[in-house]
Amino acid sequence: MKALYTAVATATGGRQGHVKSEDGILDLQVRLPKSLGGANNDFTNPEQLFAAGYAACFDSALNRVISLSRTSTQGTSVTAKVSIGQLPGGTFGLEAELAVNISGITLQDAIALANRAHEICPYSNATRNNINVHLTVTNN
Repeated sequence: MKALYTAVATATGGRQGHVKSEDGILDLQVRLPKSLGGANNDFTNPEQLFAAGYAACFDSALNRVISLSRTSTQGTSVTAKVSIGQLPGGTFGLEAELAVNISGITLQDAIALANRAHEICPYSNATRNNINVHLTVTNN
């Protein structure tokens, strides 16, 4: 692969620590969420960061597909849910759900565009055959 851009971030302290991008724009404390034994939900966590990145990337891929198809819509949104859980054998894994909305077109067309975006999105390509990703598509 010929890299077009490289992001660099450093984590210290794992899930009870700090993450910072090389340029300092991202500079956050991370903590375990309450459901995983953390004290509260006052800080972000790796799953939230992954969900934000996946949602933004997929929405960009979706808008690219829409533009290339010359389809007229009334807007898009993508909500990503990223879950962490225990896999057989005691290890941990992730799964993702993407709620894709493309308003102003038929549901059939929205599904086709979302499926095409899923083929070209870098996050979808990285997760394919590695974690379960479920797409739900609406058109309202």
